[in-house]
Amino acid sequence: MPNKYFKPHEAFNLNPHPYDIGVFTGLKNGFEDNLFIKKLFTLPELEYRAFYQYHLVYFLGKKSDGEEEFFTFVWQIVLRRINFIERKNPFNSSHALDMEILDKLTTFQKYLRSIDQWHTQKTLPEIIADQHEVIRKQQSEIAKLKNDLSTAKKLETKQYIDIPKGHLLTLYDIFNQLIDLKIKEEKLMLTKFPIVWVKMICKYFRVDKEELDMERVRSYFSKDRENSSGRTRLVPMDQKIFEIKPKKR
Repeated sequence: MPNKYFKPHEAFNLNPHPYDIGVFTGLKNGFEDNLFIKKLFTLPELEYRAFYQYHLVYFLGKKSDGEEEFFTFVWQIVLRRINFIERKNPFNSSHALDMEILDKLTTFQKYLRSIDQWHTQKTLPEIIADQHEVIRKQQSEIAKLKNDLSTAKKLETKQYIDIPKGHLLTLYDIFNQLIDLKIKEEKLMLTKFPIVWVKMICKYFRVDKEELDMERVRSYFSKDRENSSGRTRLVPMDQKIFEIKPKKR
């Protein structure tokens, strides 16, 4: 049988890719399965994915729709080798080596299972059971999302606080004072994101029942309270009607 699945070692090439299959004189027809397994034995588990992908890319270069065919071929040669070793006499002189090889093969087989899109070697009941498990997990996730949504909706409101026209800047001044309130030199209300204040005002306040322009609201709240930029708008003095002070004890 001609070789077609794995990238061969070019004959007499002194500098082949480490994943190429074959020997110095090349790859003899009918031996690519054995030499694939032999190469696998030399690799650490961390390289299994790269090894598999290297030869998959080679095969897809010849047959672009052949991913399932390639997977099935690799699966079958690994499975045949596992079955062969498991049928051997456990009391023969090569048993220790056989167990080492079997460990390599089963580890590689686990990798193959992790990328199996075609339910290779699974019975119909196993496939159905897997699908039921996927459905169960999805239903659980949907139930959680519905619960999260229900909880979030409890905090939502269609009502808002209406500010008479001409007094919106006074509201901005009150919020700016709230932001700067301290107790014993410690900020009373902290947030890493000052935009929270802007969003809160836009969400819950209206002026004559009209929504607020977020960018305009933002312009009255500095990102850096210690070093306000020249782009931050200032509330005029005639709009600073209220002053928030700590209560005298």
